[in-house]
Amino acid sequence: MSLQICDAEKATTDEDTVKPEEQNGDESKEKSDSRETEKRDAQPETGAAKVRDGPGDDIDALLETIEQSNGLTLQSEGCGGSDNRPVLYVEHRNLNPETELKRYFGARAVLGDQRPRQRQRQFHRSTWMTIPKDTWPRFSRPGISMTLRESRDGLQYFTFEHSRDYQQIQFKFLDSVESMDPNNIVALLQMNPYHIDSLLQLSDVCRIQEDQEMARDLIERALYSFECAFHPVCSLTSGTSRLDYLRPENRAFYLAVYKHMMFLERRGCPRTALEYCRLILSLDPDSDPLCMLLLIDFLSLRSREYNFLLRLYQDWEVHRNLSQLPNFAFSVALSHFHLSQEDQTESEERERLKHKADLLLQNALIMFPGVLMPLLDLCTVQPDAAVSSHDFFGPRSQLGQSPALAELVSLYVGRTHTLWREGGVLLWLEECVREVLRRVDTKDPLVEDCQNKRKQRYQSAPLNIHRHVILSEIKEATSTLPLEVTTQSVMGFDPLPPLDSVASYTRPESVGASNESTLSLFFRSLLPNFNLQDDQEVAQAGRELNQEVNRLMVAMRDMLANIQFQEPPRDNNPDRDEGEWD
Repeated sequence: MSLQICDAEKATTDEDTVKPEEQNGDESKEKSDSRETEKRDAQPETGAAKVRDGPGDDIDALLETIEQSNGLTLQSEGCGGSDNRPVLYVEHRNLNPETELKRYFGARAVLGDQRPRQRQRQFHRSTWMTIPKDTWPRFSRPGISMTLRESRDGLQYFTFEHSRDYQQIQFKFLDSVESMDPNNIVALLQMNPYHIDSLLQLSDVCRIQEDQEMARDLIERALYSFECAFHPVCSLTSGTSRLDYLRPENRAFYLAVYKHMMFLERRGCPRTALEYCRLILSLDPDSDPLCMLLLIDFLSLRSREYNFLLRLYQDWEVHRNLSQLPNFAFSVALSHFHLSQEDQTESEERERLKHKADLLLQNALIMFPGVLMPLLDLCTVQPDAAVSSHDFFGPRSQLGQSPALAELVSLYVGRTHTLWREGGVLLWLEECVREVLRRVDTKDPLVEDCQNKRKQRYQSAPLNIHRHVILSEIKEATSTLPLEVTTQSVMGFDPLPPLDSVASYTRPESVGASNESTLSLFFRSLLPNFNLQDDQEVAQAGRELNQEVNRLMVAMRDMLANIQFQEPPRDNNPDRDEGEWD
């Protein structure tokens, strides 16, 4: 039984991310934003020309006009223009979190009495992803540039490049990382306040120390440095700009945008985070090095962009087999269910969507039965005895999963369980579970077919999935990582680099960069005559011991990250016994 998705026309109806009148609007005007809010809450207005400002009124509109004249964005006419845009189309105004916050709270509550960006433009270069702050160090080009490598089949392939001076700073940064002392990175940033990898690494340190504001500020500073280095023809919105993840200079941009996206999601701006997710996926949609397909459905559901998710599923299912990912199998069903519950949906259409949602969720549960029990557990729901005692959803459903499938299931459950806690959603889930058990007991052919698919597929997870799990920091998923991943050192500025990386320059073998491992240097500090290369057996033993040390370091990092210090008892009560503790 194949999984059919609703028509493309329905899947893109009322999609609020691709309206024609948003292309040239002045995003800094409160009047335009309030009108945009009214259109999202009420019926779409047909007089788009009434809210469209002239392209000469604002430099942002002028830049978009230039892009459109060069063919970098798709033109659309009429109310059906949104259907003609690429599914990964990115809008500049949606990259600004203030756009979403003003939609929730109003422009006056977000901006106060300030004009948001006009003053900034007198002193700083206009950028889309971040707005420079007065508290930042004075910006001077750090030595990063972007070049256009080639144009092929309507796509432009760019790459970032480091100058010779920047390469020397990068070598010093690597020395600071090896010292395992964050103060060395801080000292390097004081001399070079816009060095990208130092900003990324120090942001992780601040986040671990629960200084979220500083961690977010450092990431924004890195993004600003990148955007100032953009090539003149590099477009964030066209979906035709590509960055090769195999090049280390490009990987830092991927990670900076990803970390910025996650800060936005935690800040309560899922719609803005979804726009950045589209951006990352558009940079290399074929390889998807950060595996954004495992996240884009969650952000779509959080921001209630159900039609976008269905359109993405319809357009990519044929060549990407999205239905074989647990997150898409369940999220597409959940999108149909939410659409069927909307008040503006007609009764006949509501019944059709509800029937479609029932069928999709039942098929998802049959294909991935190991999702149900962990999901109910995180939702703090006690399953019925008929469900928990049934072999199909019992412990065998989880024990029979391959490690790769268990990793995908744990990632989905750990990330999206909050979306299933709603009362109406849980009741719908209960109905579908009972229907699945009936289909299993009646020997539905789909049950055996899905069982065979689970055995044949999901033999091993590719590197980009492991990289995504590490970046997600979801404990349910990180605990399922294979041993070959957990035993190697993972650096925050470049987690799990590709095995076939393309390095444009290499670190020189100098006093600061020795070929010896950390373990070898440690033994040499204790035994001056120690030489790990004298004996092959000793070298092999050292490598094995090095793996054990790495495994121990991972465990220690987890312990230090979760440890909580308890204050000593205060002697505020003079009558308390000396041996009594709080």
